[in-house]
Amino acid sequence: LATLVWVIVSFRNKQVPSSKTQPAWIIPALCVIGFGVAGYLAYVETTQTSAICGPVGDCNIVQQSEYARLFGILPIGILGLFGYVAIFISWLITRYGNKRIASFASLAIFLLTLSGTLFSIYLTFLEPFIIGATCAWCLTSAILMTILTLLTVEPAKAAFYKKAFHRTLS
Repeated sequence: LATLVWVIVSFRNKQVPSSKTQPAWIIPALCVIGFGVAGYLAYVETTQTSAICGPVGDCNIVQQSEYARLFGILPIGILGLFGYVAIFISWLITRYGNKRIASFASLAIFLLTLSGTLFSIYLTFLEPFIIGATCAWCLTSAILMTILTLLTVEPAKAAFYKKAFHRTLS
């Protein structure tokens, strides 16, 4: 929740951030880790096998709950796989696309990560209060998505406030 407050405060400050950026490998590395986590969860959800949870929580209770599928149909792990792939593709476009498309991709990657963070907050709330169990894999994905959101705020803000971006909207 603190991340969401920081995002709102950051966007309200219309000062365009400096051009200093994090190392280029951080976002794709986090996407690969997230893809691994979501892939494992998708495997557990679709094959109905027992998850290896470690000493914290009970992943199997979470994975067998009614909340493990979006609208009762799509396993949340598969949704996570799509999310991490979309973030990675958006990152590729920000790095290798032309300026106009890269600006839109910067906003897309931010909106994808922000949506993932919001959905993770919802799911993380459900675990202890509704389901009655926690999943270390789910919490790992929530942390990854939150870090990705924090890493994409400044590039998205820069793309949003650049005059070049505003001209493309006209």
